[in-house]
Amino acid sequence: MKEALLIFLSIIITSLCSGQTRKELEEQRRKTLEDISYVDNLLKETVKEKSTGLNQLNIIGNKLVLRENVISGMRSEIDLLNKRIGLNSLAVSLMENDLIILRKDYAGTIVNSYKAGKGNPDLGYILSAKDFNQGYKRLKYLQQVTKFRHQETEIILELKQQVEKSKEKLQEDLVNVSDIKNSEERQKVLLQQEQDRKKRLVTSLGNKEKQLKRELEEKKRIAQKIEAEIARVIEEEKKKALKNDLTPEMKLIGESFSDNKGRLPWPVEKGVITSQFGLHNHPILAYVKEDNIGIEITSSGETSVRNIFRGQVVRVFSISGGNMAIIIRHGKYYSVYQNLVKVKVKKDDMVETKQEIGEVFCDGENGSKSILTFMIFEEREKYDPELWIAKK
Repeated sequence: MKEALLIFLSIIITSLCSGQTRKELEEQRRKTLEDISYVDNLLKETVKEKSTGLNQLNIIGNKLVLRENVISGMRSEIDLLNKRIGLNSLAVSLMENDLIILRKDYAGTIVNSYKAGKGNPDLGYILSAKDFNQGYKRLKYLQQVTKFRHQETEIILELKQQVEKSKEKLQEDLVNVSDIKNSEERQKVLLQQEQDRKKRLVTSLGNKEKQLKRELEEKKRIAQKIEAEIARVIEEEKKKALKNDLTPEMKLIGESFSDNKGRLPWPVEKGVITSQFGLHNHPILAYVKEDNIGIEITSSGETSVRNIFRGQVVRVFSISGGNMAIIIRHGKYYSVYQNLVKVKVKKDDMVETKQEIGEVFCDGENGSKSILTFMIFEEREKYDPELWIAKK
């Protein structure tokens, strides 16, 4: 009996832990579906403007990843629920066996007590004692027997309630598994539709090779301009003897910036990453590679740009075909924001975390999309910004 109850308690604890994990998975699924909804709006705007390009292809690619994450999360939820169903089934089986044993033992106790009482009532049993001490002990014994019967009754009732609750939970989990499986099938259908849409777009863009090559060359030119400006800033810092002799405030800011890697806020409140950092195969042009010095974040409509960490503006400059760019120093680190309009800061300004520094250029000819190019440097060393900003 005790061993069965201990096993039952262990099962309940495990089930509770699984429930907490499932809550996390449900919350993750909810947020991912919100992101998918946001991406859907970006794609609708593009269709409305009848504009197709690499950015749209990247948005669809982002959506595919999100959809696959939803399906993967649903599978994890189903696995957790199936484990909990197994645990609760075992718990019900153990408790029902204990109920049978408890009821049988309790019934035997009542029958034996009844038989003993017929020939030797409780009062007669006490009065037949040899002396007062023996009579007192017999009274205590009878009281303990009564208490034991009462406790046995409570245990039986409590165990019966636990069996009913566990059966209800089993039924609830079975319904949840069925619902999630149905949702998973719907998500798979949507995923297939999006994969087909991506294939059609790849075919369509494949006929625009010259245009894509021009866009790629323009992107490289803007990146080279930004790298040149970063190099110029570094040289100026050397001349001012700030490279190896930062002010105490800037040293502290730099250390804090580094300590917050992976937790820095996004430079825009809402958006999706549509171009990754580093060397990649071009999605359309065969044998062509892209080497991005930052990431691109695509938003819809007017979008404010926020500084990601406390620092000092060291350069505000324009790029032909790329609008404005801002470089902000955080100790020995630099964050760069490009494709801006309506700039709200100037050189040497001290700026706080999440302070608005401008707006992303909104391209009315491309579905009113706002595409921010965002970079992080440590002096001339380029870093992947995705590793520095917080995960959504």
